[in-house]
Amino acid sequence: MKLVIAQMKHETNTFSPVPTPLARFATGAEVPPEGDAAVSAYRGTGSAIAAFIDLAEAAGAEYTVPIAAAAWPSGPVHDAAFEYIARKICAAVVQGCDAVLLDLHGAMVTQSLADGEGELLRRIRAIAPDVPIGVALDMHTNLYDAMVDHSTVIAGYQTYPHVDVYETGLRAGKVVLAMLAGKARPTMAAGRAPMLPHVMRQGSDDSPNQELQARCREMEAQGALCASLFVGFPNADIEFAGLSAVVVTDGDPALATRWRDELLAMAWEKRQAFVYRIEPLAESMARAKALADAKPAGSGPVVLLDHSDNCASGGTMDTMTVLGAMLDAGLDGAAAFAIYDPAAVQQMIAAGVGAGITLALGGKLDMPAIGLKGEPRTVTGRVKLVCDGRFRNYGPMGRGEQVDMGPTAVLDTGKIQIVVISDHVEPHDLAAFTAVGIAPERCRYLMLKSRVHWRAGLRSLAHAVVECAGTGVCSSDYALLGLHKVRRPIYPLDPM
Repeated sequence: MKLVIAQMKHETNTFSPVPTPLARFATGAEVPPEGDAAVSAYRGTGSAIAAFIDLAEAAGAEYTVPIAAAAWPSGPVHDAAFEYIARKICAAVVQGCDAVLLDLHGAMVTQSLADGEGELLRRIRAIAPDVPIGVALDMHTNLYDAMVDHSTVIAGYQTYPHVDVYETGLRAGKVVLAMLAGKARPTMAAGRAPMLPHVMRQGSDDSPNQELQARCREMEAQGALCASLFVGFPNADIEFAGLSAVVVTDGDPALATRWRDELLAMAWEKRQAFVYRIEPLAESMARAKALADAKPAGSGPVVLLDHSDNCASGGTMDTMTVLGAMLDAGLDGAAAFAIYDPAAVQQMIAAGVGAGITLALGGKLDMPAIGLKGEPRTVTGRVKLVCDGRFRNYGPMGRGEQVDMGPTAVLDTGKIQIVVISDHVEPHDLAAFTAVGIAPERCRYLMLKSRVHWRAGLRSLAHAVVECAGTGVCSSDYALLGLHKVRRPIYPLDPM
């Protein structure tokens, strides 16, 4: 038995000014890892591709990994990057195989394609019409028909924060291996609901997604090979952004259809609960201060979420609106992760640890798609630390995976420790703080450029949470985004 195992992952924010060339898929290198280097990079981690590798080795299968390409969310993927990755995968399939296992995202938009994953699958299917193709997808998949038409098995994450990525790879891979052994006859039913759930209301430990994902797991316990409810990624102005479902059964298409329809109906019934209502920033600052003043001694920080500028949803991670409001409010005993500003990092490195420095921090990137210009903020402080920005996640999300923030520095204003980074990284793991010498549990306030993923490794530390409406291309204000290409009517853009 010979398997082709590969990864091509990118969540595309079509409003993001952050470019996505091939180098963005190649942390610390010129190109993404291939072959033994790819296996070495991911074996033993909490990724779906690691699950595929483990399944192949446990089955005694021969396998090849032509490429493992994953990039932090950003703007549309450069066509040249997509072609490079797709050619590597297709060339491996041309060499012959019994099955293909793919670790994809499900929301890749390129400069020319609204559905990058569907195009990759179409090309593979043209090469190998009868070869089973198993696909692991992110819960934020924007499902296009080509993804379903050209694959055999689809399994999506059932948690957000995504702490079941490895398990999702197992769910997809085991069905394909069972099919090869003549022990399963997978049949899929897929569909979409006309709704755009706000990301800030998609957490799987919150209602209504909690109940939807629980029902998916219940369906699998009742005989479904895979059941997936995708909440979708709304910061992409494409036709089929939004909620969808895929159910795989063992030779029972009618049951797959019935369960798919049940999931879509459940989601539609709860559509109002997926709507996020934004609190004015001034009110958030006042509420955060009141919470901190009232919290018991020794309790954890009040977490302020700068959710409009989260790099894991394609944000520039350099807007200064929320951090500026904290500075203006005089919040003390705080840490902020992070501001993306490579030039500021270099200034701090040149000044040296211990030096006083005044910087025009952040605000280097304009956001023309939403009509915003970058606004740096003048900040004075002391260079507390300089490091290479490399660490491995503790988990549970991205367990064991290598992370590279690029050259990194910490600016201490006397009230706020500001982590300044050179490559985009979202704070969802405690290691992001230990790598820069900050103990977040001892902070009075913790500002995070995150939406939901921070909960994976840091929620247990929080005394309270305040969601702060800053600025950025991850905004939950659909009116600001001006979604023009998404199909209509769709809730909540239209009164349905």
